[in-house]
Amino acid sequence: MTAKSPLQLPTVPERLSIREHVAHALRAALIAGRLRPGTVYSAPQLAADFGVSATPVREAMLDLVREGMVEPVRNKGFRVTELSRRDLADYLAVRELIEVPTVGEIARTADLSALEELRPVARRIVTAARRGDLVAFLEADRRFHLGLLQLGRNRRLVEVVGDLRGHSRLYGLSRLAESGQLMESAQEHERLLDLVSARDAEAAEGCMRGHLRRLRTQWEEPGEPEGPAPPPG
Repeated sequence: MTAKSPLQLPTVPERLSIREHVAHALRAALIAGRLRPGTVYSAPQLAADFGVSATPVREAMLDLVREGMVEPVRNKGFRVTELSRRDLADYLAVRELIEVPTVGEIARTADLSALEELRPVARRIVTAARRGDLVAFLEADRRFHLGLLQLGRNRRLVEVVGDLRGHSRLYGLSRLAESGQLMESAQEHERLLDLVSARDAEAAEGCMRGHLRRLRTQWEEPGEPEGPAPPPG
């Protein structure tokens, strides 16, 4: 069964191909929960929503298949993958193992002028949180975190974290918004920048650890780690 998808193709840098443009829009929709886990979407249906041909949509969806975000369904389209709470816990645990010590190392060694280039991005996260715009929040959040990790000069590490974020799609963000904690999470980005700029590696690691764990508390049910995860949006 297919589902109607109220999607629009957002404005992205002109240097992107149509395929990349569509993939960008699909990732944002997946992360925000506009494409629902377990639901099958056809390439022609999505192409009509975006106002493009079906070919770049199929190509973009195959990119997402490789990232683990969707799976092909023969003669029907693509199903958004469903995750269990255990899946989400595992992804977040790996992110914590990677990102926390990396942030500490960046605090000790990073070029501070390069670090300050992330300040406007951190402010865009706060603005998006204030407006309740989850797609804009997530796009800015992804740019901030991957941009920060890039200061560690390990391209493979950044790729791994980017893939982990894609697989987990930041489940629980809508619950942060509902609980009133979205703004607190948003403001932590500037606090993290302040700590890294101050070369306080220990405090920066603690801030990063708390930042990741805040999201986990919104979807994790004690005693039920194997059950299906709640919808992301």
